[in-house]
Amino acid sequence: MTNPRLRIAPSPTGYLHVGTARTALYNYLYARQKNGVFVLRIEDTDVERSSKEMTEIIIEGLKWLGLNHDEGPFYQSDYFSHYTDYLPQLEKTGGIYRCFCTPKELEERKQNVIAEKKAWKYDRKCLHLSDEEIKENIEKKKPFAWRVRVPEGKTSYDDLIHGVIEKENSEIEDFVIVRSDNTPVYNFAVVIDDFRMKITHVVRGDDHISNTFKQLHIYRLLDATPPSFAHLPLILDENKAKLSKRTGTVSVLAFRDMGVLPEAFVNFIALIGWNPGGDREIMSLSEMTDLFSFEKVTKKGGVFDYKKLEWMNSKYITNYDSSKLLDLTMPFFRSAGIETSSFDREKLMKIMDSVKEKARYLKDIPELTRFFFEDVKTYDEKGKAKYLTPERIEHLKVLKEKLNSLKEFSHDEIENIYKTYAGEKDLKGGDIIHPTRLALSGRTEGPSLFLMMEIMGKETVFSRLTKIIESDIL
Repeated sequence: MTNPRLRIAPSPTGYLHVGTARTALYNYLYARQKNGVFVLRIEDTDVERSSKEMTEIIIEGLKWLGLNHDEGPFYQSDYFSHYTDYLPQLEKTGGIYRCFCTPKELEERKQNVIAEKKAWKYDRKCLHLSDEEIKENIEKKKPFAWRVRVPEGKTSYDDLIHGVIEKENSEIEDFVIVRSDNTPVYNFAVVIDDFRMKITHVVRGDDHISNTFKQLHIYRLLDATPPSFAHLPLILDENKAKLSKRTGTVSVLAFRDMGVLPEAFVNFIALIGWNPGGDREIMSLSEMTDLFSFEKVTKKGGVFDYKKLEWMNSKYITNYDSSKLLDLTMPFFRSAGIETSSFDREKLMKIMDSVKEKARYLKDIPELTRFFFEDVKTYDEKGKAKYLTPERIEHLKVLKEKLNSLKEFSHDEIENIYKTYAGEKDLKGGDIIHPTRLALSGRTEGPSLFLMMEIMGKETVFSRLTKIIESDIL
């Protein structure tokens, strides 16, 4: 087999959905694994609902995820005339015919059938028009759509995930492929595009399974070999319903804006419906490429677990390169109103290192580090009562004097002073560490105290200790 060609074909009628992102990822993984081609096609035949803004957001979202396409983006709207160019070829097969039924006529006949408590499908009225009747309608310039004449029998295909699926052709109505305004319907446009672009594998959500049977009839009329189909299980919310914006966040870029790392998000969505085997969950894009297979994609929908995403993102933040992490976090500092310009890059990276193990999202980092950049204005109320007792403030006075003797205000030197003092006074470490942390940050939790003090520097540490020692804040 020649190298596979796969595509992602989003419709720019909304943001890049989580489900579309996962579909793009699986297409990308298979294409990269098999040295194939990954194509980006924008399906904008719905001219009224499609927008340039949504197209740009979709492309931006795929770029953020690192799913770079090899060809495209191609736009269906650039090829409207190309679709209808295939009509003469299809008409010669006898497999399509003109339908002059108006929407009003169709609705009336549909309601009559429903009133008889029967299932409606197109009644083939126009299939039985004589050549003279067709000619007369055309001469009258009566609008018409093109329908596919579905033959008797069954239609089946071997899905890469679900196995063989078949359907009685009697359950498929003679469907429209080109509307009366000469615009192609989705099922026709997608087949022509995939045929023209020589797509070998169509990987998409299993809500498209019903479309596949119609599309196979178009391939039959084109006398073309259909691509291999793989229909992915839907992504579900925590109530096992289809994930939608009514039940949670579904826009990919919304996760970026809340501080999810792209590598974490890709890793997370890859595992919604796919398991490479074993208990391993943290994987790079390259590792996923090596491990991916459709055989290990589940048939049932997977749940979008926000807590798991939070856990996975925290793991990625902890292990992320601090320099890159700093660059990604700067917009969040600006949004939080924190001015960082007074710190050089080296110190900012140290600050990043000191808190990244505690961050769930990038947006958490500014608040976890605010005390480095701004003077402490408030102190944890429970912490004040517990840790800033008169006895412990006396310890802070002594420690401040001992710290003043340090020539090098470093983590190790500071730690040595605290350990020595605790030993001399027969104190537990927390007896002096917790009061110091509260005095310096206003919080009872945070980064390693001695690293925090080194980053702050002697002047800031002394200033904040003095503020507690000399004031009555209780």
